[in-house]
Amino acid sequence: MALQVNGVAFSLLHRRKPLSVKAVASENVSTLPGEEEKVKLGGSDLKVTKLGVGAWSWGDTTYWNDFQWNDRKLKEAKAAFNASIDSGINFFDTAEVYGAGITGAVNSETLIGSFIKERQKAGPVDVTIATKFAALPWRFGRGSVISALKSSLSRLGLSSVDLYQLHWPGIWGNEGYIDGLGDAVEMGLVKAVGVSNYSEKRLREAYNRLKIRGITLASNQVNYSLIYRIPEKNGVKAACDELGVTLIAYSPIAQGALTGKYTPENPPSGPRGRIYTRDFLTKLQPLLNRIKDIGQNYGKTSTQVVLNWLICQENVIPIPGAKNSEQATEFAGALGWKLKDPEIEELRSLAAETQPVTGFPVEKLNRGKEAETSERERELYLYSIATPERRKLAEQKSEKWLFLKKVCSFLSFPLFPFFSNSLGSEAL
Repeated sequence: MALQVNGVAFSLLHRRKPLSVKAVASENVSTLPGEEEKVKLGGSDLKVTKLGVGAWSWGDTTYWNDFQWNDRKLKEAKAAFNASIDSGINFFDTAEVYGAGITGAVNSETLIGSFIKERQKAGPVDVTIATKFAALPWRFGRGSVISALKSSLSRLGLSSVDLYQLHWPGIWGNEGYIDGLGDAVEMGLVKAVGVSNYSEKRLREAYNRLKIRGITLASNQVNYSLIYRIPEKNGVKAACDELGVTLIAYSPIAQGALTGKYTPENPPSGPRGRIYTRDFLTKLQPLLNRIKDIGQNYGKTSTQVVLNWLICQENVIPIPGAKNSEQATEFAGALGWKLKDPEIEELRSLAAETQPVTGFPVEKLNRGKEAETSERERELYLYSIATPERRKLAEQKSEKWLFLKKVCSFLSFPLFPFFSNSLGSEAL
């Protein structure tokens, strides 16, 4: 997942009877991805397609979908799911907070569960499902991980998932959460476990804690694209390669900015317009023009070029978000070919001239340098992601939280997290 902010606030938060199938239901299906387009996820035994599909936008009404969800968008999401599988991409990434509560109309997990069930009517379905645990401040210990996982399984209608990830580091620590991941493996509820938005230090700690139990940390999902290469600079990519942990890249096409769809005259609407501004897009044009030229040489789109660039970095699986069948089909075209080494380096060089926009800032709150983050920022974060009921209870007990409520209201973001510019692009 994935969120990006640029001095503005965006939400982190963005039962039915389980089906008697697991995420990988069967291999007896005509649209299985070719084994040559599958790779092992880290040191685990789980094999996934070299490219996945992110489901952050499915059901969301706070960042995507023009703040609304309707039958047309539901049908488009379902079509994206089916087109992905038909194109050989069966790795889907979701999270318990996507489309949940105040961040959307329908939980993304619930939608994926319904899509699987509907497709099963025509025969066995082979899908690889990844979802994520939200390290909310009122969740403590390993038991909270198992409880949240079981709720996710219920929404998905599955008895197990292939990959379970910690969505972001915990405010109070991560040892209990890591232990919960290990418990999930031993209980047979998941095939592999990973983390997301973890710094090099946190990544190594999680890896070593699981290793004691003989469990592999399979992945670390972070913001990574041609124009956001912070993981290369902060040690995360190198640590992943060293430890044999797959880097799953969210926002691999920079939320559409690298597709060529947007120009200074036609910037994206909604929250993305505050990140990818006219000025930013103007500076991005030389890179976009070269991406387009290279794509034409291969008969590929700009989107397919930038996704292939990431795949060429080795040990990287991009998970672009597909909102419709056309996008899903286009993503699959990033597989089965490879950019030439000089082209890879040329694009890297051109992209270096673009200042990356701010990435996911939660990691900075947890990377061990507490002096760099004020206590007020931390408390403001806790207040802003709390449920209305928990905020009301806190307000009754603490004058400090009343102050935070006033700050959030003044900022016009009463329900969403606010992170100041001081958190910066080095967040990961």
